[in-house]
Amino acid sequence: MLAENLKYLRKKFKISQQQLADLLDAPRTTLGDYERGHTEPNLDMLIRMARQFAVSIDSLVTRKLWLEELEVVSDADFKVLAITVDSENRQNIEFVSAKAQAGYLQGFQDPEYIQELPKLYFPNIPEGSYRAFEIHGDSMLPLMSGSVVICNYIERLEEIKNERTYVIATHLDGIVYKRVLLNPDSQSLTAMSDNPSYPPYRIPFRDIAEIWQYYAHMSFNDTKANQENVLDHKISEIQETVNYLKKRMQ
Repeated sequence: MLAENLKYLRKKFKISQQQLADLLDAPRTTLGDYERGHTEPNLDMLIRMARQFAVSIDSLVTRKLWLEELEVVSDADFKVLAITVDSENRQNIEFVSAKAQAGYLQGFQDPEYIQELPKLYFPNIPEGSYRAFEIHGDSMLPLMSGSVVICNYIERLEEIKNERTYVIATHLDGIVYKRVLLNPDSQSLTAMSDNPSYPPYRIPFRDIAEIWQYYAHMSFNDTKANQENVLDHKISEIQETVNYLKKRMQ
């Protein structure tokens, strides 16, 4: 486990390879070999590494520290977040497909489960913890079913902003993508669809397992055509209403 633990701990403490090499009094190339698993340090070097990161030698060489310390926040609001990192110690963007969402609600706190999720790469994304969710249904038109929303993790409820869109993992309703309003009772939010055919509804804070704020999306449909289809649908509904009222008046 040494190579992965070294990369993880260096990332955690925001130390470059050269800085760590200087602290350990070792060549940077040698440290690079340790992190790639090409060579193994002697006992003296292991002692220096353990002291540098305030961990035991046993932990350094036998335990998966990058899994044990994946939980980012644990407070009265939520208890999450499991993450994974790539070979360059950048946080992955795990992808939760529509089919995987039921299982996600059971395993979102399990690092082993999160590690098995497919990964996406999104260039030039700001620092943070991101996850991608597949949208299903037509409640958030013109965003079509099958689109993928990339979201930034929200640690605390007070970070939620009115009229923004969020992916909300709930214990009762599963995973939903909605526009939200915080309620005056400070104990719940109102989830609203951009498609007016769907009524808003209340979600108590106690039912929220995770919440992720929209950052970007990937759509696999023609957006202009989608908007035109939505407009045609609304015009058709209006026409049906007018015809109905005419019949009532007659």
